[in-house]
Amino acid sequence: MHRSGAGSEAGTAADQEFLALERELSVLLRRARAQSGEMAREVHPELEPAAYGLLVRLDATGSQRATDLAAYFGVGKATMSRQLRALEDLGLVARAPDPDDGRASLVRLTDEGRARFRHVRDARRARYRRKLAGWDRAEVAELARLLHQLNAGGEETS
Repeated sequence: MHRSGAGSEAGTAADQEFLALERELSVLLRRARAQSGEMAREVHPELEPAAYGLLVRLDATGSQRATDLAAYFGVGKATMSRQLRALEDLGLVARAPDPDDGRASLVRLTDEGRARFRHVRDARRARYRRKLAGWDRAEVAELARLLHQLNAGGEETS
């Protein structure tokens, strides 16, 4: 229920931390989307920006089922299937039978996909190092920890 007047102003004053968080996350997410698009094009000119995150995940996990990837990213199976098909068509990922369940398959990066992804990832990491050169390593670690905590909380509520 939305209330106007002094009551809502008091609520707004009490929520300044959350308003500041919303503002900063909005900027971060907008920039991240733009950077994902740039990085995706660096991996392959035809790669969709949203697919870059799949490459990040597959590089970290080695291989996963499409259903697990869909759950991790909070998207439907059809969306995940379409994105993986596009990655397969570009030669960046491949599917293999899941040894634990013959009806399922595991998705993994191809050698070419891994090489292209890591080249772009390493260049991005160098940009982060330059941008955060004035930060203490403990601050960088704390930011990573807090972002992980935020992301993990998002997985629980999805």
